[in-house]
Amino acid sequence: MFRFSRALLAGALLTLSAPSLAKDSASVKYPETRRVDTVETLFGERVADPYRWLENDVRNDPEVADWVGRQNAVTDAYLGTLPQRAWFEQRIRALFDYERFGLPEKAGGRYFYTRNSGLQNQPQLFVRRGLRGKPRLLIDPNTWAQDAATALDAWKPSDDGKFLLYSVQDGGSDWRVLRVLDVATGLPLADEIRWAKFTDLAWVGSEGFLYSRFPEPREGEAFQARNYDQSVYFHRIGTPQSEDQLVYATPDHPEYMHSAQVTQDGRLALITTSIGTDARYELHVIDLDRRSRQGWKAKPLVTGFDNDWRLVDGMGQALWFVTNWQAPRYRLVAIDLGARKPDWVEVVPQSEQTLQRGSVIGNQLVLSYLKDASSRAVIYDLNGKNVRTLALNGIGTASGFSGKPGDPETFFSFTSFNQPAAVYRLNMRTGKTTPFAEPALTFRPQDYLVEQRFVRSRDGTRVPMFVVRRKDVAAAGRAVPTLLYGYGGFDVSLTPSFSSVRMAWLEAGGAFALANLRGGGEYGKEWHDAGRLNNKQNVFDDFIAAGEYLIAEGITPKGGLAIQGGSNGGLLVGAVVNQRPDLFAAASPAVGVMDMLRFDRFTAGRYWVDDYGYPDREADFRVLRSYSPLHNIRAGRDYPAILVTTADTDDRVVPGHSFKYAAALQAANVGTRPQLIRIETRAGHGSGKPTDKVIEEGADVLAFLAQWTGLAAPRNSGHALVGGHGE
Repeated sequence: MFRFSRALLAGALLTLSAPSLAKDSASVKYPETRRVDTVETLFGERVADPYRWLENDVRNDPEVADWVGRQNAVTDAYLGTLPQRAWFEQRIRALFDYERFGLPEKAGGRYFYTRNSGLQNQPQLFVRRGLRGKPRLLIDPNTWAQDAATALDAWKPSDDGKFLLYSVQDGGSDWRVLRVLDVATGLPLADEIRWAKFTDLAWVGSEGFLYSRFPEPREGEAFQARNYDQSVYFHRIGTPQSEDQLVYATPDHPEYMHSAQVTQDGRLALITTSIGTDARYELHVIDLDRRSRQGWKAKPLVTGFDNDWRLVDGMGQALWFVTNWQAPRYRLVAIDLGARKPDWVEVVPQSEQTLQRGSVIGNQLVLSYLKDASSRAVIYDLNGKNVRTLALNGIGTASGFSGKPGDPETFFSFTSFNQPAAVYRLNMRTGKTTPFAEPALTFRPQDYLVEQRFVRSRDGTRVPMFVVRRKDVAAAGRAVPTLLYGYGGFDVSLTPSFSSVRMAWLEAGGAFALANLRGGGEYGKEWHDAGRLNNKQNVFDDFIAAGEYLIAEGITPKGGLAIQGGSNGGLLVGAVVNQRPDLFAAASPAVGVMDMLRFDRFTAGRYWVDDYGYPDREADFRVLRSYSPLHNIRAGRDYPAILVTTADTDDRVVPGHSFKYAAALQAANVGTRPQLIRIETRAGHGSGKPTDKVIEEGADVLAFLAQWTGLAAPRNSGHALVGGHGE
């Protein structure tokens, strides 16, 4: 455990180094990157793509593999010279070293949950009989691969607790292998499912399960080919995958995606169909009680791809959904399929807060809301009458609340920027909350100030932003190097959470800010719509306004602002750097979508047209061309220091995006600060990454950002600081 003396607090304050003293790009010799004469005429415009060969799979193209090796050698050498690097690695590792638990799931009188003792590369899965039973190790993914890059992904016990279905992720890929474990013996069964991807795990009793898969890709195309023809299958325990039954498919619409869920009482299966990343679905229902007579007959429930429908649960023929149908901030509705004329009934109307999800536990409903991007949980009876509001510990994120009708309990976790996730048990009868697993804190959360500010964007829109600092830093009124994070897309809500990497930055005396940009889901459908397609520039304007605010309010000095984002957030960072390179001292775009004219050519990229538009349609092309990070690098302007990060096994946003972007930056005249790329091996878009890799990457990125914002490591790197725990 990490221990500290409060007397050391004053000594923990860090000095600021002058960015002008940092190593500039004159000391960095970039690897040579071959240019090709690839030029396409798109809607009358000649578009050059001189680094298209970098789109090739690093596993299959020796030239790309060689380029990756040379780029990593240069980047590693540069990062090795940074004086902050060793301190950040030591601190992040210490901050990770604590016991943490996942949310438990109950089945057949057993409780299943994950646990990481501290620095294990992958969390283990345990089971105990009864709430206070002795824990028994079921799965240890740390034994699966020598490099610890094979991870336990999703898992779900059968309702009777006899079997455990789980998915395995290798090297960070989106592909999954499904396996089954006998819980009593702890031994794996012979069952194995290949080519599952973007799948739910849905038990049908304990006889088998529903899952989603794609056809096996052709040789050499598994990590880059576009995904089509996803189908739902039923696998019966004890049989080979070749005998699995096709449950639902749309061969006339190979672009459709399908997932399956089963209600907690096992009566109905719900097939949810989507056509992209937008929350617009069709629903079909299968009556599992009539399967012996009707087979897998799926009856339409919702057609048209018009609205979001999130299954809450079902009892018999009754179903509850959270939906934005006639309610942009969502409401709770129900339908009785056994009625003479089934029709939708509103149970809980839309409120000023955004309803995210719900569950039926015991004989009550637990609904989770967002209020200005922070969690609120409200309990209702099944008729929609408010019973109580759950008291949460201030600004933060509550998650979980799973269970089923008849359960006397549920579990939830709560976390914030200064609070590692703790797991609690909620007694549904009494409303009493008791700890299930709380981290042993070696710091005082109250020593950190968590604020929510509101920023006016370019068009006057009020944009929320969290700002986190040590209280002594805030009280001193001193502007300090600040790390600003954003995403702004795909209806994704960014809410408060704990991070060991982020805490190391805060320990070092820096500030952290998280901006809730348009394009996200913080305020429902209208907020999402305001930041996608033709409105995408609003996202960039919001982020720029957040950066300007941090400087104007004296939170960070001019020349002290770093920005970071991943995936769609990597696109965000690349776009705003092009538009306002003067505003930022350093930038870290991670696994970003950087080529907006070709994103739909690879793996899951074709689904993103809901947020981005279609590159082969002129109106959308004009918008995409206007902000595509790769195509708008402005030679002749001074750019911030940039560390691009990606991974060779990322088959969500293929690494070619980052490869081409980094090559273009290095070839352009964009000032004296370095433009580097860090390429992780045997890793993907982020999930499943071993703890060691997370620590190493975090130290590299923070050291780079600290060097260029003026945040220096403590003079005495051996003394203990006020710190925390988390991921």
